Order: sequence, then C-alpha cells, then structure tokens
Amino acid sequence: MKAAEAPELVKGRIMSKKKPELEKFSMSILRKDLGKLAGLLAASLLLSSQANLAAVSDKSKSGSVKFAELAERFMKESLALSPTNASQAGYHKHRDAKSGKVIELDSVLDDLSSKGIAEQKAFYENWRERFHKEAAPASLNPEDSADWHLIDDQISLQLLEFNKIQNYKHNPTVPVELIGTALFQPLTEDYADKSIRLSHILSRISQIPKLLKDVKEYIDDANPVYIKTAIEENAGNLELIETTIGDEIPKSSPLRAQYERVSGEAAAALNEFSSWLQNDLAKRPSNRSWRLGKELYAEKFKYVMEADLSPEQVLADAESDLKSVRAEILNLALPLHKEYYGDHNEHNELSAHEKENLIISEVLKKISDNHPKREDLQKTIEDDLESIKQFIRNKKIVSLSERNNLKVTATPIFQRGVLSVAAFHSAPALNPKAEAQYWVTPIDASIAEDKAESKLREYNNFTLKWLSIHEALPGHYIQFEHLNSLEPEWRRLLRSLCGNGAYIEGWAEYIAQVMMDEGYMKDDPRFRIIMRKIRLRLLCNAIIDIKMHTQNMSDEEALRLMTKEAFQTEAEAEGKLKRAKLTSTQLPTYYVGLREWLKFREKFQKAKGKNFNMLEFHNKALDEGPLPVPSVESLIMPKAE
Repeated sequence: MKAAEAPELVKGRIMSKKKPELEKFSMSILRKDLGKLAGLLAASLLLSSQANLAAVSDKSKSGSVKFAELAERFMKESLALSPTNASQAGYHKHRDAKSGKVIELDSVLDDLSSKGIAEQKAFYENWRERFHKEAAPASLNPEDSADWHLIDDQISLQLLEFNKIQNYKHNPTVPVELIGTALFQPLTEDYADKSIRLSHILSRISQIPKLLKDVKEYIDDANPVYIKTAIEENAGNLELIETTIGDEIPKSSPLRAQYERVSGEAAAALNEFSSWLQNDLAKRPSNRSWRLGKELYAEKFKYVMEADLSPEQVLADAESDLKSVRAEILNLALPLHKEYYGDHNEHNELSAHEKENLIISEVLKKISDNHPKREDLQKTIEDDLESIKQFIRNKKIVSLSERNNLKVTATPIFQRGVLSVAAFHSAPALNPKAEAQYWVTPIDASIAEDKAESKLREYNNFTLKWLSIHEALPGHYIQFEHLNSLEPEWRRLLRSLCGNGAYIEGWAEYIAQVMMDEGYMKDDPRFRIIMRKIRLRLLCNAIIDIKMHTQNMSDEEALRLMTKEAFQTEAEAEGKLKRAKLTSTQLPTYYVGLREWLKFREKFQKAKGKNFNMLEFHNKALDEGPLPVPSVESLIMPKAE
C-alpha cells in the first residue's frame, strides 16, 4: 500500500456507517487511525531515510576502501618506476606484480631509456583511467576526495611533461641531478647496515654508464643554460663518487675492489658526458628556448598551483603589491636613514623614485654590513636555530617535533647549481625517524672575494634568521614533521610525494610573517625592513617567472627589476635569473601560497571568534599535510561561533 492511498481507504470505510450515533464513534476511530497512520508514515519515512543514509555510507565506505587500495598501489608502483624517488620516500623493497620477485630499489637506477620513458607515460595514462573509472570522487569521503584530486593533478602534470613539454629530451640537468640524488640518499638514511647501503650505492654507480648512454640517444638539442648547469653539476657527481663515497670505503673494506672498478667506469662515463655536452651538444644548431611559452606555462601553472588562478591574475596582483610593499619599506627606512646618514641632504635634486631608491638602498647597505664571515655561515645558522626554537615554544606558535632529527649540513655539490643558498630535505615519509637536513650552500674558496661579499651582504645576519625560519623552524622542517605523523601510511606517502607547492612554500612565508607579528626580534626595525625586502623578493619571484616564460622578458629587464626595484644584490639576482630558467612555475608558489595561507587564517579566525587559538589552527592545518590550501580549508574550517 502506498502511503498516499491510506487516507482515502480509511475515509471510505468510516463513511459507510449511516446512523448518527455512530458518527461520533467513527470520528474517534478516524482520529485513532490517522494517528496510527501518521506514526506509520513517520516510521516509514525514517526507515527510508536511514536506509538511504546507510546506503550512502556503505557506498562511501566501499569507495574509500577501494580508493585506498588503488592509491597505495599507484604510489608504490610509481616509486618502483623511479627507484631514486623511492629511496627518498623510504620505500626500499618492491614486489613485482608480474614476476613476484622482490626488488631492492636502493640498488637500482631509474630507467631513462626511450623504452623506460614510454613505459612511464603508459603507466600514468593507465592509472588516470583507472582512478576515473574505479574510484570517482563522488563515491569518496572528503579526505579521500582531496587525495583523489591531488593524484589526478599530479598525473596530469606528468602527462603534460611526457606529451608536450618533454623537458627530459632537451635538459641534460635531469639525468645529472638524478644520478647525484640516487647516490646521495642511501648515504644519509640509516635504513640498513652501512655495508648494505654502500653495496646499494656501488650497484647504482655501476649503472651510470648505461644511463648516460641511454639519454644521449634522445637529447638532441639543449639551451646553453641547461648545458652549462649540467656540466657544473656533473663535476659535483664526480666529486661525490671519488671523494665522499670513496672516503666511506677504506682500503681494507671487502667493497674496495668493487668500488675501484665501478667508480673508474662511472668516472670515465661522467667525464665523457661532460665532454659530449661541451663539444658536441653545445655546438649543434638549435632554436630550443628555456621559455615555456604562454600556453604551456598556463597549463603547467594550473596543475602546480591547483587553484583557480591564472598567471595573468597573479602577475597583476604581484606588480600592484610590489608598489605597496616599497612604500612600507620606505616608511621604515626614513627614520633609520636620518640616524645613519645625518649629514646627508634631503636629495631633493632627485626624482621621487630615485630618492626613494637611494634612501632605501643606503639603509639596506648599512644593515648588510652586519654579516658573518664566509667560513662562519653554517655556524651562524646553527646558533640562530636555538633562539628561534625557544621563541616558538614561548609564544605557542606551533607544536615542535618530538623526533628532534634536524641536522644542518652542507648542500650536496650536485645540487648547488640550483640551490645556491639553502634548502630543506625532509626525512622520508616511510621512515620519519630518519635524519632531516637543512642544507646550507657554502661559499666555495674559489669564489672571488667581491662575489662572496655580495652574497654575504644579501644573506646578512638578519636575512639568515628569516632563512632559518623559512627552511627549518617553524617552516619546512616543522611542516614535514607534522606530515610525517599522518596516518594511514599510504596517505602520508601520497601527500608527501604529490604535495602542493603553494601550500609548502606559502606556509614557510606565512609563518615567517607570524613570527615577526608575534614579536620575534622585538620589533627591531632592521629585521622588519629585511622582512619587507624578502617580501619584495617573493613578488619578484612571481613577476620574473611569469614574464620570462610568457612575455619574453629579457635577462636585463629581470636583473633590473630585482636589483633596482627589490634591492637584491647582483649575486642574488643572477642566481634567481638562472633558477627561473631551470624551474618554470616554481617561483610563483611562494606568493600564491602566502596569499592562500593569509586568507585561510583570516577565515578560520573569524569563524572561531574569541575562541581562536593560533597553536590549534597551525597544528590542525599542518596535520593534514600539503594539500592545496583550499582543500585543507574545506576539511578543517569550523562553523562560526
């Protein structure tokens, strides 16, 4: 019986009683029947609703179980295709689905042959289809749905590279940096006895000649900046093998004979590769540009940022903010200029812009006098970390790591072509207790005194404090320590390897602002000026990257912007110019991410009202790991209180 039919049937039965004395009785029965009917209807609707909710819940649960299985398999199979990345993730053994054999991934180099590249492309195409067919986002809970989109964007980014950009065909820094990373990682992570790890490294060294032979078959042209950088970094690989690794294997070691054999063959191959780059590839006629062009840049930008933003929007906002931040820094500089240069006139003979530049430049010059000696760079950074750590605790900025596994160390030589100052290298997602590294690039003894002085003035004692906040505490180190506590394990691995760049770099910039706002350096105007200068650098990062890749901005225009409008030293500006050419779409992540974090904090604080707790907000946001900031917002945003 349908519920809609019931009243008519009850009414027909009652109205068949004709006698008046029965009508009162009939109304009583009617009320009882209608009451029962209402109860039955309510119960029926409730049961139906519960059944629907249960069905949705079961579907979501079923979808999430399926998705978890697919995601874990996808991540581990993708790592098996890239053993170098597997080592960095802490994934050491992989059982091949076809043969059933267990592969020691740390002993294998990536297959960069044409066949290997084709297999990777097919792998990502197949998995994109599988995720769309077998685990559609509509069937998933919010956490899994966020992961689904993270995977989908990462796959799209990989396929964009294979199908359109094809950087691997034209950029020899790709194999050079891969070799260095593959050899360096097993030295730093204590995943097995040292003798086992060294045997893995020797196995990888033995495969270097084949890898270089494979890539030479399809790298047919390259821009000079790629060739020059690859040659510089390749020298770092040689030193890594001959010095760093060689020193780890004494002459009395059973591995020494193997080392002598494979290192000699690898060194010959690396030297021959550098000669080939310089004497063959560099002399081939080529119109190959490092510029992506407007169309490819926009497509890559979309998958890197994972936000509803166009490069044009970001560029316009960055150029507008550049003007306002310059006004801020001028206001901070004016009183210090009077203090430092009391004998100067008002510079009224200059235009307003020239006067502004002169005042700010003179103040920054005075502040930059306060810098370490080149040999004390790392020690200065180590000392700063202790006071920063105490401030974080006192102000309850964010929860610090219980693992206390951070080590400040020199940047690996093979990475110094891109990482000219510093970087952070996290503990592997699958081995969170391993060492996390804050890399500091030493100023080589061969660098001329004037260039070394330029770099040290840029990274003066105030800038170094910002640098340590950004890279380590409470920046990237604390960020990844929170991520490395995320469960389940497959989700931690996924968000580590596919992490959103704007979330990652934006956090480091945002939290530096928080540290200053909470009173770090006690409102020292010199530190505040340096922080505004860093903000100018962040804005220039976005501007030059977008303009150089999409609007043919020249080297001279980029250098002028960085040195004259953002007050960077020549050494810093030249390093950033090179980085923009080597790493398209990465430099804008700082600005995009900072804006997203600031907006997110504002919304969260408004929703919590007087109950807002900074420590709670930061911990909750970091505990989600590096999803796009809007995704984190949707997961943890409270209702307004």
